[in-house]
Amino acid sequence: MQDTTTDITQQGYVRFENASDGIATISFFHPNHNSLPSRLLQGLVDAFEAAGKDNTVKVIVLQSTEHRTFCAGASFDELVEINDLETGKRFFSGFGNVINAMRRCPKVIVGRVQGKAVGGGVGLLAATDICMATQYASVRLSELAVGFGPFVIGPAVERKVGIPAFIQLALNPSEWQTAAWAKEKGLFQEVFVSVEQLDAYIAHFTGNLSGYSSEALSELKKTFWRGTENWETLLAERAAISGRLALSEFTKKAIEAFKSKS
Repeated sequence: MQDTTTDITQQGYVRFENASDGIATISFFHPNHNSLPSRLLQGLVDAFEAAGKDNTVKVIVLQSTEHRTFCAGASFDELVEINDLETGKRFFSGFGNVINAMRRCPKVIVGRVQGKAVGGGVGLLAATDICMATQYASVRLSELAVGFGPFVIGPAVERKVGIPAFIQLALNPSEWQTAAWAKEKGLFQEVFVSVEQLDAYIAHFTGNLSGYSSEALSELKKTFWRGTENWETLLAERAAISGRLALSEFTKKAIEAFKSKS
């Protein structure tokens, strides 16, 4: 088994493990509800690129660990430090870089979502090729409440749920949508009562996938993402929009108010 770990510290990590059966796992953790600061986002990019180049990998499971929350999105500690356009664009490009790495990766990516996902976390699970969750996996796009919007992750979310459902999420930043809603809209393909049932099904599903032709799976992956070839440019443009809006007084006050409550 190959085990590549990035940033194993109390401040989080990304781990890429490749088992001998062709099923790789990319896991991430952060003590703040599995939020993703820039260094962990880069760790995810590196992990997907490594898995994509590994000829022994047929399928990848993306998961978070050690917390009931799947992913709380981007780091507010970093967001509050944005003071210029270039820093803002670089910050918001973090999730865009991960989404593009997942899009380019020639291996099928299966999402395992054990709990709630907020903001960029919703974008992350939307960028998987197929996603399974528990009934506790509510979703919310919180960006508008702090002065910008889900611009960078928007194409990935809209691609899965369609424009009407994306609008519903984007314009209701304080409203959680249930896992059942997410399944109905296509964000999740299966929803299970417990984590145990989720893991059992993913083991069954990925076990089947690992027995299929690597070349066929790779060609299917290309067809899944057809029409997204412009995302390198598109997501960078969206990051610049968010970066500009994050400099507003509205955003500064909203972030400080949020942090004072946490």
